Formats: sequence, structure tokens, C-alpha cells
Amino acid sequence: MSELVKLEIKDQIAHITLQNGKVNAISHEVLDQLNAALDKAEAEKAIVVLSGQPGIFSGGYDLKTMRAGLESAIGLVTRGSELSVRMLSFPTPIISACTGHAVAKGTFLLLCSDYRVGVEGEFKLGLNEVAIGITMHHAGIEMARRRMPAAYFNRTVVNAEMFDPNGAVDAGILDRVVPADELMKTAMAVAEGYKSIDLGAHHRTKLKVRADYLATMEKAIELDKTGTL
Repeated sequence: MSELVKLEIKDQIAHITLQNGKVNAISHEVLDQLNAALDKAEAEKAIVVLSGQPGIFSGGYDLKTMRAGLESAIGLVTRGSELSVRMLSFPTPIISACTGHAVAKGTFLLLCSDYRVGVEGEFKLGLNEVAIGITMHHAGIEMARRRMPAAYFNRTVVNAEMFDPNGAVDAGILDRVVPADELMKTAMAVAEGYKSIDLGAHHRTKLKVRADYLATMEKAIELDKTGTL
């Protein structure tokens, strides 16, 4: 099996890198390997830094799978949404280092991270589902609603508007933007900073803050499994 997700754990930080071709598509194989990497990070009680490849964080779900039929699409989206729930409730902080474009599921990965650092450049971030003929799933709506200001929520979920990195900060997709040569250094510094707090208290507080959100996500996932619009 190809290594589509790379993992390096050092000094209580697990660096997970998505590396699935030109657009870093999220396929079943990527989800398998990403969950396996998270299993190892969780076992080591490591803080997670999630990154993509230069110029692309992720272009979203594998379109071949998404276009292979309703059952195929539901299967992949369900697994992706279950990953989102795992990220939202993960025992340690998850920092995303957005290395470039983040489209559809790429943006959802950012929306489910505890802290997001993006790279400067002519990159697009947002939810383009409507633009390519896909009705937004219920879990996706909830993820966007919980992190994005109302005006931006409508602009990207309903209108499929994409944002540049600085616009993505305003839209709640990123927390900050830095030059390319500072991206990983900044993300790792954020991870190091998390070591100074009580991670148990961080996790318990995260679960308390997100309790209704997580319950809503579980209901949304079940609704999405039925293919209900």
C-alpha cells in the first residue's frame, strides 16, 4: 500500500502529512491511514500537527468515489464526517498547517482543528460543493455553522464563494497567515505552546464546550446516511 499519510512523532508532537497526489484527495485509503496515524498519536498522547504538500492542503474528497453513485458518495462522506467528530473530540490539540489550497473536505479539516495556520499566496479556501453540483451534506453545514460568522457561512456554503488566505481568516477558516518559509516553524511553535497547558483540562473543556455540537454532528451523520436532502 502506498504511503498516502506520513507520520513522524518526536518530543510529544505528531506531525501528520497528507501526500496523496496532486490535489491530496481524501479517499478511503487516506482515511484509513489518517485514522491509523491518529491512533498512534493518541497512544503517545502527542499533540498533532496536520499538514499537506507545498501548494495544496487538500482538494477534498476523491471525486471518482463521489461520482460512482449515491451509495459510494454516502460511504465516503460518512467516514469523513466520522473523522471530523474524532478530530473535534481528540484528546490532544490538533493544529493544521494549511500549505496551500483547501477545498471542500480540505476546508472541513481546518474547521475541525483546534488551531489553523495558513500560508500566504494565491490560494483558495472554502466550500465549493454547490459550484460542482453537490448538495451540501448536513454534517458539513453544521461544521461550517459552528466555526464561521453568519455572513461568510452563507457566502461559502450557499454560494460556493472561495476566499484567499487572508479572507479565510475573516471567514473563520484560518486563525492566522504567515509566509511559506515560516509555516511549519509557526505551526510547531503553536504545538510547543500547547505543552505549557494542562492537556487533560484542555480536553475536558473542549468536550464540554462542544457537547451539543458533537451531539448535533452525530444526528447529522445519521441523517446523511439516508441520503436525505
